[in-house]
Amino acid sequence: MDETETVRANAEASAKPYLVRAMCEWCAEKDLTPYLVVKVNDQTRVPMAYVNNGEIVFNLSARTTHQLMIDNDWILFSARFGGVSQDIAVPFSAVAAIFAKETGYGLFFNASPSGATDDSNAPDAPEKKKSDAPPARSSHLKLVK
Repeated sequence: MDETETVRANAEASAKPYLVRAMCEWCAEKDLTPYLVVKVNDQTRVPMAYVNNGEIVFNLSARTTHQLMIDNDWILFSARFGGVSQDIAVPFSAVAAIFAKETGYGLFFNASPSGATDDSNAPDAPEKKKSDAPPARSSHLKLVK
């Protein structure tokens, strides 16, 4: 990686948390649904049964997440998958995009699928660990519009 690419990568990494928070706020104000695209790596804590081609997409709306926290290093929240609440932890290095479901308008980033950042600061899940997650099952519920 040359010096220009390094500067560009560092600028994106430092701006990404602010841009993701701003996009979430914009979606909430416009009554849109913020979707987060994550490249799964060794740092992400996500329900692996829902990963497709190394990616997972989350609905970050207030009605689908619990205790959503977006700090400068991580996106943390709880959500229900197959009727079971699971704790989610996503480092910003794995965030590939955030966009409004209804319009497709959003921001797309370079994501690190390898988990190249240091895992020593990974947050602990508040109540459950990865091994405590029950086996995935498909939901019997449907979204009716």
